[in-house]
Amino acid sequence: MFENTSKLILHDIENLHEIDVYIKNGGYETFRKALKMTPDEVTNEVKLSGLRGRGGACFPTGLKWTFMPKGNDKPKYLAVNGDESEPGSFKDRQIFEYNPHQLIEGILISGYAMGINAAYIYIRGEYHKWIRLMQKALDDAYERGFVGKRMKETFGTDYSIEIYIHKGAGAYICGEETSLMTSIEGDRGYPRFKPPFPAQRGLWDMPTTVNNVETITTVPAILAIGGENYAKIGAPKHPGTLLFGVSGHVNKPGVYELPTGTLLTDIIFNYCEGVLGNKKVKAVIPGGSSMPPLRGDEIEGVKMDEESLKEYGTHIGTGGIIVMNEDTDIVRVTLRIAHFYHHESCGQCTPCREGCGWMEKILKRIVAGEGTIKDLDLLVSVANNIEGNTICALGDAAAWPVRGFVTRFREDFEKYVSQSKVFRAPNIVHGKRNSADTLLEAV
Repeated sequence: MFENTSKLILHDIENLHEIDVYIKNGGYETFRKALKMTPDEVTNEVKLSGLRGRGGACFPTGLKWTFMPKGNDKPKYLAVNGDESEPGSFKDRQIFEYNPHQLIEGILISGYAMGINAAYIYIRGEYHKWIRLMQKALDDAYERGFVGKRMKETFGTDYSIEIYIHKGAGAYICGEETSLMTSIEGDRGYPRFKPPFPAQRGLWDMPTTVNNVETITTVPAILAIGGENYAKIGAPKHPGTLLFGVSGHVNKPGVYELPTGTLLTDIIFNYCEGVLGNKKVKAVIPGGSSMPPLRGDEIEGVKMDEESLKEYGTHIGTGGIIVMNEDTDIVRVTLRIAHFYHHESCGQCTPCREGCGWMEKILKRIVAGEGTIKDLDLLVSVANNIEGNTICALGDAAAWPVRGFVTRFREDFEKYVSQSKVFRAPNIVHGKRNSADTLLEAV
């Protein structure tokens, strides 16, 4: 199953979602291999691979695992983040549908490495189909004794882990790790202050590790081919394969598993077979709607890995590539994105709660033809004051695209606004304004 290192997750194997097919192709054998190693050896193999989180933050996975306290004096948990509510991101559902057992095997290996006996797969509420598919795969794994107490008989080990699927309520904020944990506990998805970090106090105040679905699904591949071999795939500082979900104005949208460091132009013009109608690329968001955009005239030579994209002032995020052609109204795109983040803000932090509303209000004014040239600088100012001033990263996610679009496509915004128009705030005391108008008329 892992002979072709260019396909470590989305294998070209028919019906791989069925447990018998997965077993026939070597499924669950990697977990048997892990059981012959010590937990520390498994963790070190993941560290050696250089695997970085696939949920957007790109934090080194093996290093995160070392934060989990050793010993079994208290319960420890693994939360697998499949919330996937980022507009433009749709990679995790490919795993739920086509390779759910590799995710389950990844949970077994990860749990063994960290001494965890309970794991929760948190899935976005709107993913009804994929929740059913994942539950079927999990039920089959339990029936075969690959999960739960019967693992001790199946694998001849003292280790066992219980896995639960938790259906979210469709809130974007629950993609943030502490909100996800709050949601699993049964409360409203509110971010928590850090520190303490989840590995110190997570689910029910117990040590918890939170990893993305794609991250955990990659773990069996790493143990199968070896961490050192995995580290040689793709970009040196961000190794491995990545699931790129491409949408927008391309002829062949979809999810493509490719090595990190693949040229963005190769993804658009080779794998996705170019832009609809052979039109020019105006903008590309490289990693889901929260990432700053790239101009179409600067994508030549851009490599799709975190370190390369940093040089262009953006990030790999979730690998959700959104392509926009030359006819795209950038201002309306920015408004749509701002509306989403304003709607999804939990309202806990003032900069995010008020700032997201301000950005949407200003953009609505601009689209309505009531904007002024000063509004463009005001948008950037509001975004700057949101970034870095909130408990979680939703504020950053809202600020980055707005600031990115205004700064990189300022000429598009300037076409919408009047150079001479002066904004008159609607919240001036009505009585004072009317009195002033009356006086002017009297004169």
